[in-house]
Amino acid sequence: MIDLEHIRREYLLGGLQREDLSEDPFQQFDLWMQQAIESKIHDPTAMTLATVDSEGQPSQRIVLLKHLDADGFVFFTNYNSAKAKDIRAQSKVSLHFPWHVMERQVKIMGEAEQVSSSESLKYFLSRPRDSQLAAWASAQSTPVSSRTLLLNQFESMKNKFKNGKIPLPDFWGGYRVKPQSFEFWQGGASRLHDRFQYVRAESGWNIERLAP
Repeated sequence: MIDLEHIRREYLLGGLQREDLSEDPFQQFDLWMQQAIESKIHDPTAMTLATVDSEGQPSQRIVLLKHLDADGFVFFTNYNSAKAKDIRAQSKVSLHFPWHVMERQVKIMGEAEQVSSSESLKYFLSRPRDSQLAAWASAQSTPVSSRTLLLNQFESMKNKFKNGKIPLPDFWGGYRVKPQSFEFWQGGASRLHDRFQYVRAESGWNIERLAP
């Protein structure tokens, strides 16, 4: 087996101090997201979504952040997918942004709820046509016997909607994760990383440093 014990590096790009932080975690996240985009790292909006099913089994997958506002973080999916079934069983979820190149991570914990049909439609209409077709063609998370079958289904949908606009599937739409806590992590030398946690309070947010 490959030896993994000696793979290590120091984290030396910078530190994070309490005075550097915004009082509002959404503003702090927006700043870090802007910096991630400007740094041209791959897929800065990619986030790990962690859910738990009805039997308590955790699961994780990568989804893309498509909208952010003061109410939360929005992503889109098939409402019959495994992640959607998990959310129906347990609405508490976690998001994680792994910006390794910047030696940064952000973790968000909160509850997921479906967005309105109008929000889903607005985003669906902004997607490339082939992405719209893919939403119709894929019964997400269900077994499929071959890629050929999937491509055939895609071609079938292409033919079905060839003469007009593609409607929003009734089984497809968005979720908004409404945060209860944020953690901002900045790598530090000698594994003395900087970690700050925001926890929602009755008025505003409580901020505290966490030991690495």
